[in-house]
Amino acid sequence: EVQLQASGGGLVQAGGSLRLSCAASGFSFDDNAVGWYRQAPGKGREGVSCISLSDGLTFYKDFVKGRFAISKDNAKNTVYLQMNNLAPEDTAVYYCGADLRTLNCGGIGYWGKGTQVTVSS
Repeated sequence: EVQLQASGGGLVQAGGSLRLSCAASGFSFDDNAVGWYRQAPGKGREGVSCISLSDGLTFYKDFVKGRFAISKDNAKNTVYLQMNNLAPEDTAVYYCGADLRTLNCGGIGYWGKGTQVTVSS
């Protein structure tokens, strides 16, 4: 069974950093992709970043380029999201999801429960 678990959220001050982890199981890290998404209060879910597990290619939304970095550790079946220079508008519940059909998170088919990130001013 495909399972994903996001962790590492917390309360940080503006300008601070946080590293999120997504522990995955139940699928191959060779032919799939994992993405990070977030949902702020009163808003819909939006994509943040994606990584292809086969070749390591990464994708970022413009609003996080230069601040966030996605990475993976195949041996640990874990995907990370390093978040730097956090701002209050980054406050949201962050989710990781797996795409078992494409390599660019175009078809997320499974979601883990989210982890809360709160950035104070």
